[in-house]
Amino acid sequence: MSSEDYVIRGGVEGRERLRILSRVLQPFTLRLFDQVGIQPGMSCLDLGCGGGDVTFDLATVVGPSGNVLGIDMDATKIELAKKEAAERNLSNVEFRTQNILESQIEGAFDAVYTRFLLTHLSNPVEILGAIKEYLKPGGLIIVEDIDFRGHFSFPVNEAFNDYVQLYSQVSIESGGDPFIGPKLPGMLTDIGFEKIQMNVVQPAGIKGEVKLIAAITMENIADAILIAGLSSPEEIKSIVEELYAIANDATTVVSMPRIVQVWSKLRKN
Repeated sequence: MSSEDYVIRGGVEGRERLRILSRVLQPFTLRLFDQVGIQPGMSCLDLGCGGGDVTFDLATVVGPSGNVLGIDMDATKIELAKKEAAERNLSNVEFRTQNILESQIEGAFDAVYTRFLLTHLSNPVEILGAIKEYLKPGGLIIVEDIDFRGHFSFPVNEAFNDYVQLYSQVSIESGGDPFIGPKLPGMLTDIGFEKIQMNVVQPAGIKGEVKLIAAITMENIADAILIAGLSSPEEIKSIVEELYAIANDATTVVSMPRIVQVWSKLRKN
């Protein structure tokens, strides 16, 4: 799979969406890292790192005695991440444009993390199997991914429901799985992980950036929707405008999808 196969726009436009998304999700992901035991001195791989927001968070948690490698197939996002790492004077972070199914990474890691990557792939089990090979004995696999059925808004909004339906349709038609979250424990079991644990989190709000995610995502999947013939430019424009309207209305509640957090330690032989 190439970066061009993703439903959501990449490059600079996609990077700005990821900044907002990461700010919304940061407290949930940092709490997860604390829960699973990410500690100073660990070596970590952030697979599908995008612009590096979580990579930078991991680098902060593992500290100068640890190290983090972020890899992604989107070369533009990786170049932006490298620039930001240099601006932050971070010496424990490295970024590479890479597909782990096509080229090897030297060494093994104490933890491998991935967020919102598997949902876009037609071969998620193959990727999970590759992750397993990069873990040290006793190493952690940590996955966060979506169940797109889990959205809600109040009052019920037709444009919001149209957005959820269109995202789900175009994701499936592109070979992804917008409902992969609840399947993750079973996938890890099937490839040999044991003592799997999980959380479910769901950001929602009446104000702030969490309410912008739907509108921004709808803008970023517009091209894919048009190519798939699922809607017209006029319909997409109307949905986007209504999503921004409810985002700016302090009387409405808007959620992101359910997010399933799954982790497990690779058994020591």
